[in-house]
Amino acid sequence: MNSNGDLRHKRKNSPVAALERPAKHLKPEISSLVDGDESPNGGGPLYELDSDGDAPPTIPLVAATADSPEWQATIERVVRNVVSIHFSQTCSFDTDAATSSEATGFVVDAERGYILTNRHVVCAGPFWGYCIFDNHEECDVYPVYRDPVHDFGILRFDPTAIKYMPLTALQLRPDLARVGAEIRVVGNDAGEKLSILSGVISRLDRNAPEYGEGYSDFNTNYIQAAAAASGGSSGSPVVNVDGYAVALQAGGRADGAATDYFLPLDRPLRALDCVRRGQAVARGTIQTQWVIKPFDECRRLGLTPEWEAAMRKNFPKETGMLVAEIVLPEGPADLQIEEGDVLIKVNEELLTQFVRLDDVLDSSVGRKVKLLVQRGGEDVEVELDVGDLHAITPDRFVTVAGGSFHDLSYQQARLYAIPVRGVYVCEAAGSFRFENTESGWLIESIDQKKTPDLITFVEVMRGIPDRARVVVTYKHLRDLHTVNTSILYIDRHWTSKMRMAVRNDQTGLWDFSDLADPLPAIAPMPRSAEFARLDTISHPAASDVIRSFVRISCTMPVKLDGFPRARKIGFGLVVDAGKGLVIVSRAVVPYDLCDLSLTIADSIIVDAKVVFLHPLANYAIIQYDPSLVLAPVQTAKLATSTIKQGASTIFLGFNQNLRVVVAKTTVTDITTVAIPSNTSAPRYRAINLDAITVDTGLSSQCGNGVLVAEDGTVEALWLSYLGERSPHSNKDVEYHLGLATPTLLPVIAQIRQGIVPNLRILNIETNTVQMSQVRIMGVSEDWIQAVAQANPSRHQLFMVRKIDCAPPTGHDSQSLQEGDIILTLNNQLITRVSELDIMYTSTELDALIVRSGKELRINVPTIPTTDLHTTHALIFCGAVLHRPHHAVRQQISRLHSDVYVSARTRGSPSYQYGLAPTNFITAVNSIPTPTLDVFLREVSKIPDNTYFRLRVVTFDNVPWVATMKKNEHYFPTMEFVKGPRGWERRRVEGVGGKDETGREGLGAEMMDEGVGGESYEDGTGVDD
Repeated sequence: MNSNGDLRHKRKNSPVAALERPAKHLKPEISSLVDGDESPNGGGPLYELDSDGDAPPTIPLVAATADSPEWQATIERVVRNVVSIHFSQTCSFDTDAATSSEATGFVVDAERGYILTNRHVVCAGPFWGYCIFDNHEECDVYPVYRDPVHDFGILRFDPTAIKYMPLTALQLRPDLARVGAEIRVVGNDAGEKLSILSGVISRLDRNAPEYGEGYSDFNTNYIQAAAAASGGSSGSPVVNVDGYAVALQAGGRADGAATDYFLPLDRPLRALDCVRRGQAVARGTIQTQWVIKPFDECRRLGLTPEWEAAMRKNFPKETGMLVAEIVLPEGPADLQIEEGDVLIKVNEELLTQFVRLDDVLDSSVGRKVKLLVQRGGEDVEVELDVGDLHAITPDRFVTVAGGSFHDLSYQQARLYAIPVRGVYVCEAAGSFRFENTESGWLIESIDQKKTPDLITFVEVMRGIPDRARVVVTYKHLRDLHTVNTSILYIDRHWTSKMRMAVRNDQTGLWDFSDLADPLPAIAPMPRSAEFARLDTISHPAASDVIRSFVRISCTMPVKLDGFPRARKIGFGLVVDAGKGLVIVSRAVVPYDLCDLSLTIADSIIVDAKVVFLHPLANYAIIQYDPSLVLAPVQTAKLATSTIKQGASTIFLGFNQNLRVVVAKTTVTDITTVAIPSNTSAPRYRAINLDAITVDTGLSSQCGNGVLVAEDGTVEALWLSYLGERSPHSNKDVEYHLGLATPTLLPVIAQIRQGIVPNLRILNIETNTVQMSQVRIMGVSEDWIQAVAQANPSRHQLFMVRKIDCAPPTGHDSQSLQEGDIILTLNNQLITRVSELDIMYTSTELDALIVRSGKELRINVPTIPTTDLHTTHALIFCGAVLHRPHHAVRQQISRLHSDVYVSARTRGSPSYQYGLAPTNFITAVNSIPTPTLDVFLREVSKIPDNTYFRLRVVTFDNVPWVATMKKNEHYFPTMEFVKGPRGWERRRVEGVGGKDETGREGLGAEMMDEGVGGESYEDGTGVDD
C-alpha cells in the first residue's frame, strides 16, 4: 500500500514516482558502447518501491562520526574478507537479461571457500565470473546456491588459489541487527576496489523493496539504514563494531536519498549451514505472498480486538502482522487463503514474523500445515499442502531455432498473480523474436499443438522440419487478456541443435545436452495465386505495376558489417519474372549471410538468395525460383532515360503498415548526395548518387516504392537509405529517396545473362562544387564554359572529398588526392554522377584533374569490389570478427589489421573485458595477427579458461591492451565461411574447449554492434 491506502497494482506500474524507486547496487555496465542497463534485469537504474506507509516513522538518521580506534581495527579485519566480484550472466533467463557487471561478496567459510553475496549477483541463469581479494589476488568463482526467492546466493572458490594472504571468514550474526546500531558497509562501491560507508540502522521491519518487473525479493522483512551506497555494492557485508556481519547489502534508493536496504541474515545462515553439511537447502511454499501491515491497517481488514491484544501481549515489540497480498491461482492456498487475510497462527503457533514462517514452511515440504487467519473479523482455519519451492524455480532451459525457453517461474507468476505453469520465452530471439520485445512471452501453442509445459514444447519442436512455417499463439505477461497469433519461420540450419541446459550446482556450470537434430526441410511445392486489384486507384499504370512487387523478409543469423538489425522487411521490384530477379534496397538486404523469404501476391511464400550487392548505389538483386510461383507476376518495365526535375509522375509506395499508397506528384529535385556516415559503428551507406525527391508527403512515409509514368514505365525506384544513429534518440535514421532506373540497366542485363557483375570502383567519395568555387581553386574559364554547355541544368564538377583507406595487406596505388577536382575521365567531361559509371568496367582511368591550382593528367587505377564484401566471420569469446568492411575503409585513415570487431554478445568475455565494436586486434600474446587466419591460429593455442593478452587499437587510433579469459563452454569459437555453395557455419575444433559440449550458437538479437546496442525502432523503417 502507499501512504494514502491505495492498493498497489499487481500488473501495473508502481504508484511510487520513478525517482523514489530503489535500485539494485550493481556497478553500471562497463562501457557506454553497450546498453545502458545497470542491473541484470535490463530495465534501467530505477525500480519500483513498495510504499513505506505500512510501518511507523523511522528514527532520525544519525551521521557516523569519525572512526574510533575500535572501528579502525574492525575495518582492517573485515576488508580481508571482502571481495570484488566480476560476473556475467551469459544469456537471458527468468527475470534477468544477459549482462556483465561488478558487485561485492564476502568470505563466510575460508576452509571450504564460500562467499556470500546477492542472488541477483549469483544470477538465476548461467553464470561465469571471478573475484578479486583485497591484496589483488584473483580466482574463479562458481555458484553453489541461489535462493529461489530471497536475495542471497553462495559462490565457491578454491582457497588454495589464494597464496599471499591468510584467509579468514566473517561470522554471520543476524541477532545483532538492532535499531540504532552503528554499522559499516564495506564493499565495491561505484566500481571502486574498496569503499567503506557508514550508517545507522533505522528499521528492522520494512517490507522487501519492489524492483519493478525484474527480480524482487518478497516474503521477508528488510533492514533499513542510512548508508548511501551505490553501484557495485550489492552483496557487501553490513558489519557492526565487533566485526560481525549483521546484514547483507541488497539495494537502495536511486533518488539521492541516503537510504539503503539490507537483507537479514537468518535465512542465509541456515542455507550456509546446509551447504557446509552437503545437504540440500529445503525451501517450502504455499504460493502466497505476505506483507507486513501495521495494526491500524490490520484492524481495517477485520482484525478483532481480542486477537490484536493477544498479539501485542505475546510480541510487545511488534507493530504489525502478516497479511496475504497475492495468492497464486492453482497453488496450494488457492480458494483457501484470500488477499487481505490476516495471519494469526501457523500449526497452532502465534506468528508475526517472516523468519518463523520460513522456518515452518521449509521444514514441512511435502507435508501439510495448518493456518489460522482472520477474514473480515471471522476466524478461518485451513490446512494446506506445502510445495517444494525449488520445483517451481527453473533450473534448466531449452534452446532451439535461436530462442530459449523454460517453464514459467514462481518469480514471474507472483509478479503477475497467475498460475505457475506455461512455457516462458526467456530469450525471444531467432525464429521466436516477437514484436521487438525480448522477454515476457508465454507460448500457448505451436503448429496447432498446445504447449502447456517445457516437455510438451520439446516434443512439438522435434517434429517441425527446418525452414517450416508454423502458426504460433502466445501471450505477454503484461497483457494476458490478448492471444497473439503469428506465423514463424523455423530456422534449424544456422542453429541446428536443439539443446537442453541443466544447472549443475556441483560444478557451478550449466550442462548442455543435445535433444534432437533438425528434420530436413520439406521440398517446396508450386503454388498459385492472383494479385489483389486496386480498384480504388484512379491511375491504371499504378494498379498494374503492383504485380511487380514482392514483400521481402530478411533474417540475419549474425550481425556483420555494423548493421544494427537482425531482421528487416521491405518490398522489392521484380525486374525479370522469368528468371525470378528482384531488386531491393540494401537497407533491407544488407549482406548475403541471411535467409530471404518472399511473399508474392500476399499468398505465396518462397525462399530466395542474394545474387548481387551494389557497392555504392544502395541496391541488391535477389533471386527466387519462378517455377514455384503460379501467379501473373509482371516484369517491371524500366525507363531507359533519366527522369527530369519538374516532371510529372505517379508515386506508388508502401507505408509503415505495408499498405499501398498512390499519389500524383512532381519531381522537385535531383541532387547529388552522400548518406551521412554512422560515427559510432560504420555500416553500409550509399555515396556518389543522384537522389530524387518528390512533392508529396507520402514519400516520407514510404521506404519502398517506385515513380511510374502514365504508360506504366518505372522511372525510378523509391528506396530506404540507412543513415546515422541519432545521438539523442539512439534510433537509426533512414532516408527515403528515389534512384533513377537507367543506372540499373547494365547490371540487370549482365545478371539476366547469368553473369554476376564484377564491378570496379574509384576508391573515393566525392562532393559537388559550383563554378564560383572551382574558379577560385584554379579551374580555367574554358573548362567552366565547357561545363555550362555539357550540363545546362546543373553547372557542377566533382571534388575528391575522401579517399578510402586501403587494406593493410592490399595495394595502396590510388593516385587521386583529397581536394582534387575531376575534369575528365577517359577524355569525358564529368558533370553528372551517372558519368562516373565508366569506372565500373575499367581497370584504369585516364584522369584530367586540377590539383593545387594546376591541371594534371594522371592514370587512376580502379579497385575490384570483390574484397569489399565480408566472406569470413569468426565468433570468438562472444565477439564477431571479420575483415574491415567497406564502410570502415570509407571512414578511417588507416587500417591497423584485418581483424575488426564488428559486434559482441551481451554477457560474453568480450563484453566483460571491454573489447568493443570498432576495435582492431593487432596481436595475441605479443604475436602480430594481421589476418583472421593468423588470429585463429594463435588463439587456438590458448587453453580454455586461461588469460591471454590482446593488443587492440580503437577506431580513433588509440592503442591499448586487453586481458581476456576464454570461455568455450558458453561462448564457443565458430566460423561463418562463404564458399562456392554459399555460407556455412562451422565450430572451430581444438581451441581449448570440449567440442560440442557447450552452448551452440549466439543469436544476432543479443549482439551489440555499436553505441547503445540495437535500435528497434527508427520511425521510418519496418522491422519484422
